[in-house]
Amino acid sequence: MATNSGNPRRPDVTTLELVGGPQPLHVTLEPYDPRWAADFVAHRDRILEALAGQEIEVDHIGSTSVPGLAAKPIIDLVVVVADITAEEDYLEPLLAAGYELRVREPGHRLVRTPARDVHVHVYRRGDPAVDDYRLLRDRLRSDAADRALYESVKQGLMTRSWGDSNDYADAKDEVIAAIKTRARAARDAPR
Repeated sequence: MATNSGNPRRPDVTTLELVGGPQPLHVTLEPYDPRWAADFVAHRDRILEALAGQEIEVDHIGSTSVPGLAAKPIIDLVVVVADITAEEDYLEPLLAAGYELRVREPGHRLVRTPARDVHVHVYRRGDPAVDDYRLLRDRLRSDAADRALYESVKQGLMTRSWGDSNDYADAKDEVIAAIKTRARAARDAPR
């Protein structure tokens, strides 16, 4: 499978396809579990094997990637591919490796395990979303105040009933934006 030179093979999708429709959130926050790091490694290796020969990146993102942070016990990974429109290169092998398609939307695909305990977000190389995930993760790893704030907001949100897990994720947008703003300011400050 050839490396993409930056030109997509075909136009990307233009709408959101949510396979299976809205799904309620049925998990709770759990204290940080060091096994989450090992779970990430196992899935990273599974993905690397499925996509062998391709120039990809695989990172652990989300709350389970932050030691000390309570989280839903769902491992989030981001996979960076050369061309998001070339689904035959990455989506078919990931499905063959046992993941299921959940989301197809412009610039993003999401596959997950049948048990719904691992979410794999796929983006094209250079997509700003990838840097945003890493920025948030790194800030939460390094800043105790932002980590405590984020956990407090998540705990408050978990007291509500969520008919769609995406609504829970959207409800965190404001605090995530504020934390990323502080992270960018700290990163870009003159030394």
